[in-house]
Amino acid sequence: SDIPISTVSSSWSLEGIRKWNYNAAGFNKLGLMHDDTIHVDEDVKEPIRRLPENLALDLTMRQQTLPKEQWTKYEEDKFYLEPYLKEVIWERKEREEWAKK
Repeated sequence: SDIPISTVSSSWSLEGIRKWNYNAAGFNKLGLMHDDTIHVDEDVKEPIRRLPENLALDLTMRQQTLPKEQWTKYEEDKFYLEPYLKEVIWERKEREEWAKK
């Protein structure tokens, strides 16, 4: 009993679903961004260490729900950790390849 895509309301676009999910997660109410919620594993520790000091300090200060007008908006969220994370994962894979030789 699959529902044809044509019957899905146009108001539920992929972008609309992403925004709803973003707001439902709740981290934006604390002024946090998506990357602030990443599970910290060995690959994530190094990118966090490489962040500018003022950004890392700012993230530790956010501990309370902000007024709605200060919530992080979906459109304003930046994946600030992603470039560092990609670099660290690439470096790790390169080291693993060298270790195989």
